[in-house]
Amino acid sequence: MDELRKSEGFEEEKLFVLPAYHIEELSRYELTRGLFVSDIGFFPEAQYHYRERPDGCDAHIFIYCLRGEGWLELNGRTVPVPEHHLAVIPAGAAHRYGASAARPWSIYWFHLKGEHVADYIQLYGLDSGPLPLPAALYAEWADNFSRCFELLTDKPYSMPVQVHVSQSMGQLLGRIGLGSGGTARDRKKRQDLERAIQYMSERLSDVITLPELAAHTGLSKQHLIFMFNQETGFPPIEYFLRMKMQKAGQLLSLTSLTVKEIAASVGVSDPYYFSRLFKKRMGASPTEYRSAPKG
Repeated sequence: MDELRKSEGFEEEKLFVLPAYHIEELSRYELTRGLFVSDIGFFPEAQYHYRERPDGCDAHIFIYCLRGEGWLELNGRTVPVPEHHLAVIPAGAAHRYGASAARPWSIYWFHLKGEHVADYIQLYGLDSGPLPLPAALYAEWADNFSRCFELLTDKPYSMPVQVHVSQSMGQLLGRIGLGSGGTARDRKKRQDLERAIQYMSERLSDVITLPELAAHTGLSKQHLIFMFNQETGFPPIEYFLRMKMQKAGQLLSLTSLTVKEIAASVGVSDPYYFSRLFKKRMGASPTEYRSAPKG
């Protein structure tokens, strides 16, 4: 089948690749070095399309299958890439991919480089396998791609254009990460976290213990702590205290309640202890916070 494999060159394709010297410039510039596009393209009905990189690529590869179907071999596992699915290949990972023989894919693709791309991929779990994109997201992908492609091909050496494209791609990855749903395990983790936070938000005037929260969510205390640290950066009770102080800040700004009354409303009976808690987490005493200009 080797003679039926084709790495590039398709009718009505779109393709743009930055030269090496401009990639070097973008990798040093403050506003683009975190994330920027090095290659971008669209291959319609890419029959016999095939790529193999035993040593991986020096960029992170994003392939969105608009129509048809393809396949991806990554980390020794071959998986289909169906219509309206996104496949992400981290930089340096050996891989192969290609179009289905029966239903060759039409793909939007781009390569991202920069210090923060791997962090985006890890944060949103984008390399967990081909991700299904809902209709709203694949429409947004197409719009974002067309806009960025036109900007890059029209003014490739304009730094304001490069910064705009960089920010647009970062926002797109965030939208995909939040909207694609991820794996069943990811969905359960989000549901567990949302259930715990909802429980907290309904009890800001109360005191909650870790065993109580664990019992409500059906998780062990250790797993609950791990999940909160991983997803929010804080253990559960510290996160709850920060929710209380955020609520207190709103009351200080929007009401004429006394500090003692606000402390009681968030479940702290001692106003002096409340003031210490508030200043530690909000960076100012309740009185200073209330008098500071807002908006």
